[in-house]
Amino acid sequence: MLQRTEATPNKDSLKFKPSGKQVMENGGTVEFLTKKESLNSPLASTLFNIQGVQSVFFGPDFISITKDEDQPWQLMKPDIYSSIMDFFSTGKPILIEGGYQSPKDTIVLETDSEEVAMIKELLDTRIRPTIQEDGGDIEYCGFENGIVKLKLRGACRTCDSSVITLKNGIENMMMHYIPEIKGVEQVLDEMEELGNKEFKKLESKLEKKAV
Repeated sequence: MLQRTEATPNKDSLKFKPSGKQVMENGGTVEFLTKKESLNSPLASTLFNIQGVQSVFFGPDFISITKDEDQPWQLMKPDIYSSIMDFFSTGKPILIEGGYQSPKDTIVLETDSEEVAMIKELLDTRIRPTIQEDGGDIEYCGFENGIVKLKLRGACRTCDSSVITLKNGIENMMMHYIPEIKGVEQVLDEMEELGNKEFKKLESKLEKKAV
């Protein structure tokens, strides 16, 4: 099975594309930020065993891997290629049955206002495809007082240019098509607020206490 890699705007993230293989069905995406989360996926779990792997993101036809900044790609790539090739040769599903739910953040609900419905449509048709080209995804988290709340995922999550992407790209586009929007705000989860390295230290301490 041929594989190729594609660079992303994030120097610590790469897209791995297994030729002729669909990674996620129906255009779905899923992200694993810790080894514990990866237990829902045999492939993600194997990738987390490779030194330096920080997070794993499955897109429709690609796998984005984000590494620790001090770990060189040239040492990691052979193990990543091998793990992906070995997994797809088994023919097993990439996710354990029942361990994943398709994203529902952009499904238009009956209770959604006209503005929210337009935001979701714009995300799905114009913004999400572009973000996925960069090895990531974007999640709709709410619309309040004219502010759209969004969460970046995959390679875009830890990218240095993520704020520029949100403000100069996504915000400008949304404000152009939907005048009611006053701005875009990035939603950070607990891990991002602590910082990846601090989170790893905290996780290690908790695991030691559990033992």
